[in-house]
Amino acid sequence: MNILVLVKEVPDMTKVKFDCERGVVDRSSAESEINPFDINALQTAVNIKNQFGATVSVLTMGPPKAEKSLRDAYARGADEGILLTDKKFGGADTCATAMTLSSAVKYLGNFDLIVCGEKSVDGDTAQVGAEVAEFLDIPHAYYVDKIIETNNEHITVETEEICGSKQIRKMKMPALIGVTKNINFPKLPTVNRKLKSMLIDVKKISLEDLSDYISEESTGFKGSPTKVSKIEIPRAIKRESLIIRNDYNTFKEIIQNKTKGTRR
Repeated sequence: MNILVLVKEVPDMTKVKFDCERGVVDRSSAESEINPFDINALQTAVNIKNQFGATVSVLTMGPPKAEKSLRDAYARGADEGILLTDKKFGGADTCATAMTLSSAVKYLGNFDLIVCGEKSVDGDTAQVGAEVAEFLDIPHAYYVDKIIETNNEHITVETEEICGSKQIRKMKMPALIGVTKNINFPKLPTVNRKLKSMLIDVKKISLEDLSDYISEESTGFKGSPTKVSKIEIPRAIKRESLIIRNDYNTFKEIIQNKTKGTRR
């Protein structure tokens, strides 16, 4: 079984800053890491690999520095890392991103299962994985929190509870699943795998490599039907607090001052 995991390198959202004038995240303002939901997707693939035997490839689209996340993915159990990188991919919305990723999947060859996290913490759209499945014309299930059964022909999954109900879906391979953080507890990489990850070759794919599957006009900023017009950062709200000590006279005085002049 060949499994492909889609990951995204995101900035540390607790430290990142926003460029409100340009309507973009200032990714240079914070360290980058694998999107937390995608770590659960990777662990899902590694668990299937350990149970049934499989090859796990990890694909990300980003600048050359995103190679770091692919090495981290290898340290966590992946067999290879593939970097989809080209300046012309920059500024892509969810649609252009999904179209580019699906083109890379076609370029790389057949995969039995594609796994991704339900969303990214920087965009929070939960759209890319499902759009990739649509562009590839394969079945997909989202918000998966349990894999019931899997083999070389089918996969059966259970989705998280939505509106009081859960769904059980059996899909024919190839298929795509978007998993939640409830599906597993990601394991930390071993020292040995970390050391090996520093020596692996990361395969790189450019727009020129995908010329048989996608045009420049369909990817990056040019191929994005949606544009961010404005970003607003909510102002911090200061809450007024009142400390009442366990003193009856003090409490009584506060109440009297608060109610003074009010009509009863």
